[in-house]
Amino acid sequence: MAKGLGKGLNAFFPEIEKQDDASVQEVAVIECRPNPYQPRKTFHADAIEELKESILEYGIIQPLIVRKSIKGYEIVAGERRFRAAKEAGLEIIPVIVKDLSDEKMMEIALLENLQREDLTPIEEAHAYANLMTELKITQEDLSKRLGKSRSHIANIVRLLSLPDQVVAYINNGELSMGHGRALLGLKDKESLLPFVNKIRQEKLNVRQVEKLIMEFNEKPVRKKEKPKKDVFIKERESVLRDRLGTAVTIQRGKRKGKIEIEFYTDDDLNRIIEYLEK
Repeated sequence: MAKGLGKGLNAFFPEIEKQDDASVQEVAVIECRPNPYQPRKTFHADAIEELKESILEYGIIQPLIVRKSIKGYEIVAGERRFRAAKEAGLEIIPVIVKDLSDEKMMEIALLENLQREDLTPIEEAHAYANLMTELKITQEDLSKRLGKSRSHIANIVRLLSLPDQVVAYINNGELSMGHGRALLGLKDKESLLPFVNKIRQEKLNVRQVEKLIMEFNEKPVRKKEKPKKDVFIKERESVLRDRLGTAVTIQRGKRKGKIEIEFYTDDDLNRIIEYLEK
């Protein structure tokens, strides 16, 4: 899981926290809908159930942050509380209504999840990539806005360049972010999936994978040598090349062979055909 930020939302958006009691409102649960920019795609049932029990006993202590939309309210921060409140059968929930842009909603949703270590590395990577695309900012700009190092953001986003199957393994926890970073260092990309299968079958840790990849990368790449043609084939090619006036290649397999004759223009093709017809 992603590491927490170590900063609360108020460190990034102080205007959200500067609220007095009068700013807290109560709205109907059915009027609220999830944040369309929510980076977290998986909400574990056990965690929702645990939060539901807490809400039934103590209520919702921290109001949700929402923004007014055409149809009710969109949740900016607090979707897990919203889901737990629905499970608990609550009809109304406490909220703070803020006037926020789409970009701000994306930032706050990401920060809330990072702060609570709720995102998988892949969800975090997608969130960073989406923010940079939507806000048209660089990794350096994003690192300053989120309080994360640029190298951390770069390493996380690079995971998205791995094959879809590998990305899925990291997302569901079968492979760690460390495994993914090690696999990015593999020079021979055709060997990546066999490496992944080995990791899963032998339950290799990150250090073992890094060592294997380092050893593999240091091995000289063996180029497949083309089988040498015998003297007879070379001679026949030479004879046909002279007679047809163009490049000719003869390939002989175990059971059959083929002759390839090159031509460059329609006139050239007609000339070759006329010669063969004779």
